[in-house]
Parts: sequence; C-alpha cells; structure tokens
Amino acid sequence: MKIGKFIAAVVVGLAVAFPAMADISPVEIKGATTVSVSKAKELFEKEVAFIDVRKNSDWDAGRIPGAVHIELKKVFSEAKLLEVVKKDKPVVFYCNGESCLRSSKASAKAVSWGFKNVYYFRLGFPGWKKSGFPVE
Repeated sequence: MKIGKFIAAVVVGLAVAFPAMADISPVEIKGATTVSVSKAKELFEKEVAFIDVRKNSDWDAGRIPGAVHIELKKVFSEAKLLEVVKKDKPVVFYCNGESCLRSSKASAKAVSWGFKNVYYFRLGFPGWKKSGFPVE
C-alpha cells in the first residue's frame, strides 16, 4: 500500500507542478490537417473560411480579419458551420493557441460531421499575431 500512496503523491505533485500540461492542445486531429502559421497565411490569402471558436471576450479583443465567430461552447453546431462553409470546401479552425483546446474540439467535430477539408490551426490567434499578420 505504501507504493500506491507514493504513486498517488507523485501524480498529485506533477499535477500541481505542471498544471498547464493538462490543457495542451493535441498536435494532430484525426481527419484534419494541422497547419503552421505560414500555411494558415497561405490559406487566408486564398480566402479560405476561418472560424474563430474562442469565447466572446477573446473575439472582441481581436481576431483574424474576415474570420467568422462561432463560439464553441454556446453556438457551434453542424447547422451553424454549414451557414458559413459547405462540407466539401476548406475551413480553418483557430482559437488561443497551444493552451486552448477549442479549435482541436471544433476540428474533430467538423470531421465527424463529414467536412472533408478541415484545417486545424493549432497556434491560433497568438501565433498569427506574433508573426505580424493583420488583425482586427
């Protein structure tokens, strides 16, 4: 039993020491293509639909120009996404970067709904802004 208590203490200790590790977005989403900042910019220049799934206050503070806001937890649905883009057209999902899980969840949902050209922009708005690309 002492070993069990030790393992539990180590797990709790790691969770306390590294709490942010629990909220690191996945690198890949099955059925979606993870894109770099430069690839996201290339898609932006081709006028691919960008979907911002962040909360309202983040959207209000700044966004990628032309992006459509579909807040993940309160608004995001297959019907709402279809108002913006057809299932066979490319779509880019972004949120607040590696510490935000919203774009990974949105990408996975879109794939499950049959969207065929899903791009997961993992570095999201912080990566875009840091690269000096336009924001509004």
